[in-house]
Amino acid sequence: MSQLLTPTRAVYSGDRPVRGRLLSEPHLSTYPIDQKRTEFEAEIWKEMAEEIRKKLENYKTAPFDARFPSVSQTRNCYQNYLDFHRCERSLKEKGVDIYPCQWYRRVYRTLCPISWVNKWDEEREAGIFAGKI
Repeated sequence: MSQLLTPTRAVYSGDRPVRGRLLSEPHLSTYPIDQKRTEFEAEIWKEMAEEIRKKLENYKTAPFDARFPSVSQTRNCYQNYLDFHRCERSLKEKGVDIYPCQWYRRVYRTLCPISWVNKWDEEREAGIFAGKI
């Protein structure tokens, strides 16, 4: 009897059918795929944080961003402000180091007038900020 070996998001054990598939190859993992993915993501975040630390050491000013080719950098400022707070919230929820988010912070603090940032911060604290964070 031939056995179908295709990956699924289920945990396998022995020759027991899982979602209509059989697993009898000993080299295939019996480790939950979600836990592997979480460990892999943690490694990626650590590597990314280290890479961003190196970039921030050499940071002089906001680099060119092809999404905002015009001279006016208002939209770039606002987008990086949103990206920083989205990134920060997301990584805090995952319990991961938020250092990779510092790149966005540095960019928006370079591009945005301080009065705008103070106003947005006050609006966020009051719960009336218009942006989707």
